[in-house]
Amino acid sequence: MTIPGQDGVDRELVDLERLAPWMDEQGLPAGDFERVEVLAGGTQNILVRLERGGRAYVLRRPPRHLRKASNEVLRREARVLSALAGSDVPHPGLIAACPDEDVLGVVFYLMEPVDGFNPSQRLPAAYATDEAWLRAVAFDVIDGIAALGAVDHEAAGLGDFGRPQGFLERQVGRWMHELGTYGELKGYGGPRIPELDRVARWLDDNRPVAWTPGIMHGDYHLANVLFEHDRPRLAAIVDWEMSTIGDPLVDLGWTVAMWPGEGAPIGPAAALNDVRGFPTPAELIARYAERSTRDMSAIDWYTVFACFKCGIILEGTYARACAGKADKGVGDVLHAITLALFAKADTYL
Repeated sequence: MTIPGQDGVDRELVDLERLAPWMDEQGLPAGDFERVEVLAGGTQNILVRLERGGRAYVLRRPPRHLRKASNEVLRREARVLSALAGSDVPHPGLIAACPDEDVLGVVFYLMEPVDGFNPSQRLPAAYATDEAWLRAVAFDVIDGIAALGAVDHEAAGLGDFGRPQGFLERQVGRWMHELGTYGELKGYGGPRIPELDRVARWLDDNRPVAWTPGIMHGDYHLANVLFEHDRPRLAAIVDWEMSTIGDPLVDLGWTVAMWPGEGAPIGPAAALNDVRGFPTPAELIARYAERSTRDMSAIDWYTVFACFKCGIILEGTYARACAGKADKGVGDVLHAITLALFAKADTYL
């Protein structure tokens, strides 16, 4: 049987013959599939754009080679997007979600397409030549996480979405343990990060004692947002796979740690490091303070923590590369970024 549109995407990724009746059950418009294509940009999960019955969708599913938590991650993503409906947080609108694996063999969901572009690689001419556009959209990026942190997660139905009790207290030990597990990989000689112990001790000794739980994106930087094409505006925050209930100021610290500019670590927006016009990290922090009632006195702690956590995550790929389980060139680059992040963290101590 030939399904119109199936030649546009591998059946192992999305079986349109099985997807169609499920969409019918959700009350979505029927008809042939059209303009089916796999979208670039998803590094962990897969995005497929499709049209049916005159309506456009983006289907998000786990990677072809599933990891242990791949399906649960997609369930959580769909739940967050559902909870954000009607909020001031720019996000892709959730259309329908399939939390079980019976239809496509994996969890998946359908969301509204977003008319926007990711700025991490290059900027369109209007942005690249107008510093006022860069400043405006950068502040909109900050307004996005300020709005996210202001959402009442319990009223939004996310009261059991995370474990906020003791969240900050767990972080250093949790990520030091993660780093320790890399030693099980043959060929990895252990972390050679000069500032590691000093940064870990400082984080434990200077941890904020009071904070207010809220929704965290968990990986907030310029590679995980979309900008509008025709005006300097944040179109959507994307890639919610690390979201949880914790301290939303971690998102601000993460943004500051990854923000492009002179001396910034080579990170997800490295192509923007030479772009002139972006606000400084201090201006970003001031903007967040204008949009939030949260105590900002310990923002340096959140920036250091972001460097610490992100560096350890990247070191995992380097460890796998040493063991022959990831590309050696990529591993070497990520190890260099880890060293740069810890060096940056050390400047705050």
